[in-house]
Amino acid sequence: MATLLLEDIFRVTDIDPDGKKFDKGKIEAHSEQFDMHLLLDVNCDVYPLHRDEKFTMALAPTLSLDGTPDEGVLDQSGKRSLADRYDYVMYGKLYKYSDDHSTGALKVDIYVSFGGLLMKLKGDPQHLNELQMDQRLYVLLRKVK
Repeated sequence: MATLLLEDIFRVTDIDPDGKKFDKGKIEAHSEQFDMHLLLDVNCDVYPLHRDEKFTMALAPTLSLDGTPDEGVLDQSGKRSLADRYDYVMYGKLYKYSDDHSTGALKVDIYVSFGGLLMKLKGDPQHLNELQMDQRLYVLLRKVK
């Protein structure tokens, strides 16, 4: 069975926060179940997201349905994969993991680079404890109807 490190429904709270227009689109979103804050660069030409729109986001170390590690290369054989369940997939590397005490309660920030597109995810460490520095990850998005 596919191994998901995280899956939650997020609601877009802002587009291009801080008034900076990013070429591809930067979204700010908040999760429903785990109370996480997300900043994510998305190629809006390919996958447009709008304020108040909901989407499911998952993080996975592999697209293989049986959990077998992969090489991070798109398999064009037609074999079923975790990507078939989502609309938008990016592959990247977790390059920074830091503690954040600014809210009083311990939160962690994780930063993932997807070849120039970036993600910052802030949340309770118990929900992000399977993520590690230099880990290769897929982020998978699917709009919630």
